[in-house]
Amino acid sequence: MRAPLPTVLCAGTRDATFDITGTWGIFREARRVYARLGHSEQVDLVEADEPHGFTQPLRVGAVRWMRRWLLKTEDAITEPELPVFSLADLQCTPTGQVMHLPQEVSVFQINQGKAAELAGRRDALWKKESLTAARQRVRELAGIRPLTELSPPEWRVIPAEGGGAKSETPMRERILIETETGLTLPALVFVPAQPDGRRVLYLHSQGKHVDAMPEGAIVKLVQSGALVLAMDLSGLGETAQKHPRDWGGELFGPGTQEFFVAYLLGRSLVGIRAEEILTAARVLATYSRTGRSSDESTRVEVMATGSAVGIPALHAVALEPALFSKIAVRESLTSWQQLLTKPAHGLELTNTVHAALTAYDLPDLLNAIRAAHVSVQMDRAAH
Repeated sequence: MRAPLPTVLCAGTRDATFDITGTWGIFREARRVYARLGHSEQVDLVEADEPHGFTQPLRVGAVRWMRRWLLKTEDAITEPELPVFSLADLQCTPTGQVMHLPQEVSVFQINQGKAAELAGRRDALWKKESLTAARQRVRELAGIRPLTELSPPEWRVIPAEGGGAKSETPMRERILIETETGLTLPALVFVPAQPDGRRVLYLHSQGKHVDAMPEGAIVKLVQSGALVLAMDLSGLGETAQKHPRDWGGELFGPGTQEFFVAYLLGRSLVGIRAEEILTAARVLATYSRTGRSSDESTRVEVMATGSAVGIPALHAVALEPALFSKIAVRESLTSWQQLLTKPAHGLELTNTVHAALTAYDLPDLLNAIRAAHVSVQMDRAAH
């Protein structure tokens, strides 16, 4: 985007945060663009055998580049030995810690005060606005489109596994569900021997396989007569990615990089996963071993374990309650505002929506679900 303005990339070969291979790939791509514009000399790479940081070799390279293009000076300037300020000299408070100043407050305390203010606004919003208007605000913030804007669900069947009259596990089919993001989501459909009409969408933050063992919750549901679809949402189960350099994962949990990619694209993982739940619910509503039904009137139950699936499920059911008859959530965060009372609480970044607390919190979604006469079951231990 800067081409052909003079640009230099400064990188350390031993940078543990940014792989030098990726840096060279970016440089080659930039050089091709600059060459096509007739200015290949105006982009360059300074690489030093250094770790992450603006180390001395990179500083020298940057200064030489600036002198070339700003001062029109081609001299091999170097960095002399310079006096370095001590940490004490650089402190702008008596002790070097702002929190030691009188009447100082922390960022956490500022956030808690802001959250208390927003809570009052939310209460007024949900009392003043119609439920339709409040739902629309949720859609806008989370980035969840109405069903009319989502493509009809597409899926294909892979040959059935296991099951049979003498098997300990029910008959099941493995299917692949296509999503609008281009990701194919794996799912298992468990078929009861004596169906009772219930259709259950089963979601687990650790993957669809967790409760699919012979004594697991899914098998018990199927034995009771329910048709069950267990699916991995994007970034979970089979679709989870292990990045060579999982930046931030130790602070924010798995899926951090996917969260930031979605964020830069103006999306939220919560919104993406909610749309995947809506697609899966439509698949389940029309599922038949003898062919797909065109009737989508069958209402689906959702069972979700863990925040990574529970929070998207609350969004999906609150916004499209006509698809669902029941939602059961356990082991999931039940309020974003709770996070502000526990500053050390981590691993929930991927389960948040930017600016959500300006208009709604998860309890507001529960109230919207109940208002639509959908049965709700929440594991209170999650609080």
